Amino acid sequence: MSQPSAAPVVERVDARHRYEILVDGERAGVTAYRDHGGQRVFYHTEVDEAFAGQGLAVQLVQQALADVRASGKRIVPVCPYVAKFLKRHEEFADITDPVTPEVLQWLTAELD
Repeated sequence: MSQPSAAPVVERVDARHRYEILVDGERAGVTAYRDHGGQRVFYHTEVDEAFAGQGLAVQLVQQALADVRASGKRIVPVCPYVAKFLKRHEEFADITDPVTPEVLQWLTAELD
């Protein structure tokens, strides 16, 4: 019999501006961000096809947003997945800022 796999682990990787979810030590997904003052602007979330359907994106985003709360920052959900997650998880509403044209312009310049 094979050993059950360990629970997925979410890590913040500041040097790459993202959170990663690891399954048995292998990166299964990421949610990418850039910091803008006191805001953490999430702009992309992705789970590798090999790990799809396991609920990893939910775990990844939930733990990433909990980390944002712990750090005292606010969330800006440019990423459609993060925005959808926030509509279902109102416990983060108090630290969520709207996506504004100014933030989008700043993010575009930041990513170029």
